[in-house]
Amino acid sequence: MSSGVSKDLTPLQERFVKSGFVSLNDQETIELLLSLVLPHRECVKLAKECIEHFQNLRGFLRASLEELQRVGLTPRCIVELKLLHDLPAEVLKGKITEQPIYKSSKEIFDYLSYSMRDLEKEVFKVIYLNSQNQIIDTVDLFEGTLESIPIRPREIVESAIKHNATALIAAHNHPSGDPTPSRSDKQLTRDLVFIGMILPIRVVDHIIIGGNRYFSFADESLIKKYEDNFLNLRIRGAFDTVGDYSEPAAKVYTLTSN
Repeated sequence: MSSGVSKDLTPLQERFVKSGFVSLNDQETIELLLSLVLPHRECVKLAKECIEHFQNLRGFLRASLEELQRVGLTPRCIVELKLLHDLPAEVLKGKITEQPIYKSSKEIFDYLSYSMRDLEKEVFKVIYLNSQNQIIDTVDLFEGTLESIPIRPREIVESAIKHNATALIAAHNHPSGDPTPSRSDKQLTRDLVFIGMILPIRVVDHIIIGGNRYFSFADESLIKKYEDNFLNLRIRGAFDTVGDYSEPAAKVYTLTSN
């Protein structure tokens, strides 16, 4: 680094340039972020208050707009934080949509985990695919609470038709950090597969994200199991393919975290 550039940096900024985040604790990292838009004295004081309020860097980064405002962050600080938070997710989205086809649950997890793993509420997303398994769009369809989320399959179907999708991948998070599917998760996935077999809009996977882990219904062969269940019911005449999808589509499923 040239001496001219060095003169423009604070000691903390210079330490980061030389050694990266490994040389900083959580309070210093917050101070570093704030130093890009605030005078030195202000960001030192505010970083200390943020640690006292949010406990650590992760708590700070996952804080709501209202919480950040209460602590004293200026609108410019909040814009900076939102940019830093959303930019990696946007880069990952661009990376996966550039792929010629959907390949694996791990790719979807990598794409979604950054934006979903620290959410305090359950959010249900749907990724729509075309007939070549190319990603058309990702949509946030439902938002719930810390422990549950109401899902209306009819809205999933209507949105898929609107996007001209021939397949979809469902995904939601468990704020508890445990991605193990609940009974309601399994029931919804089974019924979505059934609805998809009738329309047809193929359900490729349902991925549950919990912290840095995930559960894939496809990887665990449950999507295939539900498809086989549907075919067995059709063979036995237990499913009328003309109109019997309407009942599960009209239901409201409440997904619960473990």
